[in-house]
Amino acid sequence: MPVKLRLARHGRKQKPFYHIVAADSRAPRDGRFIQKVGFYNPTSNPATIELDFEKALSWMLKGAQPTDTVRAILSYEGVLYKKHLLGGVTKGALTEEQAEAKFQTWKEQKLAKIQAKKDKLKKNAEISGNQRLDEERKIKEARAQELAKKRSDLSKELEQRAIAAAKQAAGEDTDEDSKTEE
Repeated sequence: MPVKLRLARHGRKQKPFYHIVAADSRAPRDGRFIQKVGFYNPTSNPATIELDFEKALSWMLKGAQPTDTVRAILSYEGVLYKKHLLGGVTKGALTEEQAEAKFQTWKEQKLAKIQAKKDKLKKNAEISGNQRLDEERKIKEARAQELAKKRSDLSKELEQRAIAAAKQAAGEDTDEDSKTEE
């Protein structure tokens, strides 16, 4: 019975959520599985991966074959690197302490990269939010200036009409006065 480490899809439409499982290769994708190893959520940024490292390593050492996506996830989490180092220990190329030290330095570097990416995403979100606010502020100011200009033009026009009406009224009064004098 060949065992594969693969993804079993869960979640709703357009919101996938995967369980990483060890399953018989003949079983359907979302069907029966031997053991759940972790989960993977590709919709978050960065993608959320929760993996039981020891279970995954155990299955890899037993000969389970990962699918391409699961292989990428295991590589990202360091399971494949740990398997590689344990292979070196078995062959006598290095000791367990050396292998563990190499793995710990790799893990620290990986965590630093992940944290840097999260910080960068957070910073970019703040910057883009501030830029949007600045753009909206500029648009609001431009609209306010246009409105003020229209209001001043309208008030000037009303003043001119009032002056014209006053002149016309004054002119009519003089015409009426001239008519009554006759």
